[in-house]
Amino acid sequence: MIWVEEVESLPRPGLESIQLKRLQLQVQRVYETVAPYRSKMDAAGVKPADIRSLADLKYLPYNTKDDLRDNYPFGLFTVPMEEVIRVHASSGTTGQPTVVGYTEADIKLWASVMSRALAMAGVTRGDMVHNAYGYGLFTGGLGAHYGIEALGATVIPVSGGNSKRQITIMRDFGSSVLLSTPSYALNLAEAMADVGVSPEELKLRVGIHGAEPWSESMREEVERKLGIKAVDIYGLSEIIGPGVAMECLHTDRGMHILEDHFLPEIVDPDTLEPLPYGEVGELVFTTLTKEAFPLIRYRTKDISRLIAEPCACGRTLVRMEKVMGRTDDMLIIRGVNVFPSQLEHVLVGIEGVEPHYQLEVNREGNLDTMSVLVEVSEHIFSDEIRVLEGLTKRIQSDVKDILGVTCKVKLVEPRSITRSEGKAQRVIDNRKL
Repeated sequence: MIWVEEVESLPRPGLESIQLKRLQLQVQRVYETVAPYRSKMDAAGVKPADIRSLADLKYLPYNTKDDLRDNYPFGLFTVPMEEVIRVHASSGTTGQPTVVGYTEADIKLWASVMSRALAMAGVTRGDMVHNAYGYGLFTGGLGAHYGIEALGATVIPVSGGNSKRQITIMRDFGSSVLLSTPSYALNLAEAMADVGVSPEELKLRVGIHGAEPWSESMREEVERKLGIKAVDIYGLSEIIGPGVAMECLHTDRGMHILEDHFLPEIVDPDTLEPLPYGEVGELVFTTLTKEAFPLIRYRTKDISRLIAEPCACGRTLVRMEKVMGRTDDMLIIRGVNVFPSQLEHVLVGIEGVEPHYQLEVNREGNLDTMSVLVEVSEHIFSDEIRVLEGLTKRIQSDVKDILGVTCKVKLVEPRSITRSEGKAQRVIDNRKL
């Protein structure tokens, strides 16, 4: 097990001393090598020498995905391209793709933080790790792969797709750890049922799931259907990929942030003022040690809060609460803020409802309408009309009571909602806003 105890259990003053030295070097570096950073800092009236404490971080300008797109593809790199040994990119489904680069030192750093993250979930050298994250330009597969190897565990680089074959591989190879999105973990559970393989026939012990928001109710569903301990991992390609933060086996305590490399803040998404520990707001990261593509005060759009109290595992690293949603995924329905994860929490708590749904928002005249497509179990779908009507009213009532919005509900048969091998598409917003 890799546990950098001298850092992960360090009292706060010692850790903050490391953070400050690395922050000062990073700010100086980007100011000298990246013209867009220098222009932003000059416009804000701040120089690298002005960063004398961590509290001075607030004087540095923010960066967003728009900055990455505006400087597409390599305009924010701090090293010449001959020093960049790998690039990754987002899918570009919401606009211009964002491109990130890595030097040889960055790849080693990524493997190191990912191996430390895996260790938090109890993964050891003896584990057979089934890596079902997507390989390619997406950072998930390769980021996890290098971390597994750095830990000394055995990696099965299966990626996504062909779920029934994956079940055979897990059974025959003795996979003990599963890495996948939570929605794909449920797809695998369905494939197990299809081929008649029970959780008891597999050696799976723990699942490490991320890349999309998921509720505590969905965690319970994954654990029940796969017979595993399901833990949350956090990362984003702009910061490094997977391995930014990870739950330890005390999964009710939040995800430990690898703070010696990634400096977190929580800010008010409207005023952009920094918020204290415990307050809910937008998560912002500054990379402290990355070479090719460092980011200063990057707004992630993820909604969370930071928890400062030491964890029962002994780590003193600050923790982030499970992401509650995103500021750009947030739907405003007739003045009410709605996150898809809130809807999921409502649905999974209702007996007979499967953990697969799709939310559709339309505008009729000047009013927004919300419809929810919900899969129900086989025995419910084939039941009497009055039973289906009762379930429909129950869902509508619970959504109204908990989310404060009225919705239309359509119950559909099992497996009729399109499955994804990666992130599930939960929301279809047809409004022209």
